[in-house]
Amino acid sequence: MSKFIFITGGVVSGIGKGISGASIGRMLKDRGISVFMQKFDPYLNIDPGTMSPYQHGEVFVTKDGAETDLDLGHYERFINEELTQRSNITTGKVYNDVIKKERRGDYNGKTVQVIPHITDEIKKAVYKAAEESQADIVITEIGGTVGDIESLPFLEAIRQIHAENEKEDVLFIHTTLVPTIPGSNELKTKPTQHSYKELMSLGIKTNVIILRSEGIVTDELKEKISLFCDVPVEAIIQSFNVDFIYEVPLKFQEQNLDKYIMRKMKLKSKVEEDGKWRKMIENYRKATETVNIGLVGKYTELHDAYLSVEQALIDAGYANNHKVNIRWINSEELNKDNIKESFEGLNGIIVPGGFGGRGMEGMVETSKYCRENNMPYFGICLGMQIAAIDIARNVLGLADANTAEVVADCKNPVISLMKEQRDIEDIGGTLRLGNYECHLKDKSLAKELYGEEFIQERHRHRYEFNNDYREQFEKNNVVFSGINDQYNLVEMLEIPENKFFLGCQFHPEFKSRPNKIHPLFDGFIKASIENK
Repeated sequence: MSKFIFITGGVVSGIGKGISGASIGRMLKDRGISVFMQKFDPYLNIDPGTMSPYQHGEVFVTKDGAETDLDLGHYERFINEELTQRSNITTGKVYNDVIKKERRGDYNGKTVQVIPHITDEIKKAVYKAAEESQADIVITEIGGTVGDIESLPFLEAIRQIHAENEKEDVLFIHTTLVPTIPGSNELKTKPTQHSYKELMSLGIKTNVIILRSEGIVTDELKEKISLFCDVPVEAIIQSFNVDFIYEVPLKFQEQNLDKYIMRKMKLKSKVEEDGKWRKMIENYRKATETVNIGLVGKYTELHDAYLSVEQALIDAGYANNHKVNIRWINSEELNKDNIKESFEGLNGIIVPGGFGGRGMEGMVETSKYCRENNMPYFGICLGMQIAAIDIARNVLGLADANTAEVVADCKNPVISLMKEQRDIEDIGGTLRLGNYECHLKDKSLAKELYGEEFIQERHRHRYEFNNDYREQFEKNNVVFSGINDQYNLVEMLEIPENKFFLGCQFHPEFKSRPNKIHPLFDGFIKASIENK
């Protein structure tokens, strides 16, 4: 039987519930405890797939094609487990499922209410995750803050789960901010006290409090919080600011949080901690040199829109003894007159995914510059399509080549819709999503990097390379190094003559880990280092 850890937030959001949860998952995994993680989001969207990056940042895609919150990327990178659609539940999804049941008559004419029907659906999501994952521990983060009206059904549901299980099988962890008063260095514990009492009024008794503060939370302050919140001093933990987010589990270990959780939940270590995570951090600290990477996109002022790409680059850099300095370049501001100056001092360029035509011409100029100047170029999803448009225009001589996503009546749509996508009206959940197989071409850079013939990678897109142009590209020394055999779709293209010019239709960043660098990011960073 699984045990459950629920993580709630105090009166301020954005203080690191996700990183705290992922760090706890990492600590438990280091003791041989199997872990599955979830994020419950209280917004009414069914998933973040239709939300603007400005609203929500990156959409993380699971192996089974669920569009989810970016915190799941942190979860996967920390615990090194592939999560599923069970890992992200929203208010919209819960209500949608309940309303569908009501319409089918599943409730036998009963009045449908928040309690018990909505809360039962939330509980079902927790129990189903435990059943399918067979994990020893299911860690569930409740999005938002305690005071949010929309979070109340989730809080009531986890209260009920506590009532339905043995006390040692459920643990509540509360993350709060300890702010500093402007003009002084005095830390204030009132927000923690109030959010604790708010949870108590909802029937939830917090077992562990994780404090986030710019200052040092002294033993005296911990004793004060312990007195007012009825939580043992040893269960009051500070989440320190760190140079690398992967250090957080080590900071928690130094405060014996893992030992407290193990004792409180009556868990026994299945293995002795092997120290690999700590060794990885030590290797990170040894990086002495710098490699400069340009990230060309349309949301460069919002780094969360490319969170997994950024982290994969940084991790690949450290794995190659280099700190990665990312220069964020707005593609809308790039043109043929300023591109050389904009790329001065860079060792490699990456163009990540995106939708729509804004800033696309600057990306096409980026591909052209890298191709002609033998600058390492790595195109992901839209970035691969950009490379195809550049080659079609500037090598094949198809000056009006474009993507049908931007120019519907384009005469040379080198990027176009699959037949299966043409009559789809809904936007949400209708992209090509999740894992698809890719067959790698012999003697290609892709196969050299992966060392395998068949790979599985995650997708999130609707438009594909138009096979009508494949032969023209191949006659001009473009190698289609990755093909989906099932649908005969181009998944990867490369130019062998260049140091590194590679585009992939999938999103390799979703499978990169700090202790298992993705082959394409590793190859790109190596090529960029050589280009110094």
